[in-house]
Amino acid sequence: MASAIPSLVIAGSILAMVTVPVASQTALEVIRISTTSNGFDAPARGWNSFGIQANPDASPSFTFDQAGVITQCDVLSTNAGLKASGYVYCSLDSGWSVGGNGDDFGRIIPDPSKFDIPALADHLHSQGLMLGVYVVPGAFIADEAKTILGTNVTIGSVCSGDNGLARCNFNYSLPEVQQWHNSVVDQFASWGVDFIKLDFITPGSPASGVNLPLDLSGEVIAYHQAIAQSDRQIRLDISWKLDRSEQFFDIWETNADSMRTDQDINNGGAATFVSWGTVQRAIDNYRQYITTVSSFDTTLTIYPDMDNLFVGNAASVSGITDHQRQTIMTHWVGAAANLIIGSDLADLDDFGLYLLTNAAALEVADFTEDFPIQPRNPGTGAQSAQQLQAWIAGPSSTGEAVVIIANYGPDEGQGGFGTSVPGVQVVTITWEDLGIQGSFGVFDVWAGEDLGAEDTELEVQLEEGQSVLYHLNRSNLV
Repeated sequence: MASAIPSLVIAGSILAMVTVPVASQTALEVIRISTTSNGFDAPARGWNSFGIQANPDASPSFTFDQAGVITQCDVLSTNAGLKASGYVYCSLDSGWSVGGNGDDFGRIIPDPSKFDIPALADHLHSQGLMLGVYVVPGAFIADEAKTILGTNVTIGSVCSGDNGLARCNFNYSLPEVQQWHNSVVDQFASWGVDFIKLDFITPGSPASGVNLPLDLSGEVIAYHQAIAQSDRQIRLDISWKLDRSEQFFDIWETNADSMRTDQDINNGGAATFVSWGTVQRAIDNYRQYITTVSSFDTTLTIYPDMDNLFVGNAASVSGITDHQRQTIMTHWVGAAANLIIGSDLADLDDFGLYLLTNAAALEVADFTEDFPIQPRNPGTGAQSAQQLQAWIAGPSSTGEAVVIIANYGPDEGQGGFGTSVPGVQVVTITWEDLGIQGSFGVFDVWAGEDLGAEDTELEVQLEEGQSVLYHLNRSNLV
């Protein structure tokens, strides 16, 4: 079922590639994640429709409507492995709502030819699942003459211009703007919505042919406050490739539950979901994100969103090898990223299910939701982009930690490391590189193998695109 798993090379049997004096190592500062602004203690798990909307040739039987979504999301509840693994969110992406106008108060409404949102929510909730919806900033320009619910103020008096998405730009200093957001979220809550994906937020969100204001952080604040005043706990995910400066990161983490660290990673319009060069970019964007934001504070209150997980379908549909699929899952789990599947749930293969439901990997995810990974370069313990890379999460006060070792293969143009070393590589990471000391029991997660105690280094042979996931623990020492 699984691809060939690399075996750990006993320390000392192969010479380390780089030897550096301990004094040159960078000290390890453990990074934590605590409860988010909307009260969540773990990243979201579930499914999102964008991948199969944007790549219809990869899933030709799918239709983006109520029946098509139910067919996909029912897999989350009927597949025992997925259900037990906590994949509960069923998230609709762009296209679920009427595209040109809202209701009599300018609130977002479903496209009735595709969706009955309250009925969909009822169905999902009856299956133990939760509903997510997609929104973009602003009210519809066509609704500027309409009055905001509970006021005598028109939308056009507090929202003007054109952001390129058929929406006007709010003046966030006016109280009626918050009332509009409250009315939208209150209606979402009445329908049974559990998750909001708020897209096209700036600073961040490259132009993509639209005309976004330079600062839409007020939209994030307004949605957060609207959620807080509603009678429902709702996750808020914001995107995409958001500004990581301290000024704006403080806004993101005090108002949202997860934030996109990169842009879309899917192959838009192609017959396969994703390309390895794009995954290299996504991993490096997470590296940039975690090294930047942890310099402000090592206790964060937001989870990263590395975009959808395209690991569930066969390599011919996913567009990447099984080694690469496993490397994606390893890094998303290690980063405490949202585990939102983008694959066709009606066409999962055995290896995809193995990756998504592996109990040992999800035990790692339970740890990294508190202790996300950070890069530790083999040989120096630094945090730069490298083709042969290592990461560590923790250690906790009890000596639990997670280590990832990877060979990303030659840089395909966006990996950040710029090297093109081909073939199988030996990667060595010492305890000094990782910033830890003492003896740890080492468990190879994907191999399901206890490798015994180690107190010096880990060394492994990896093919291009391959990685290993090790769970370290002092308590499992003999």
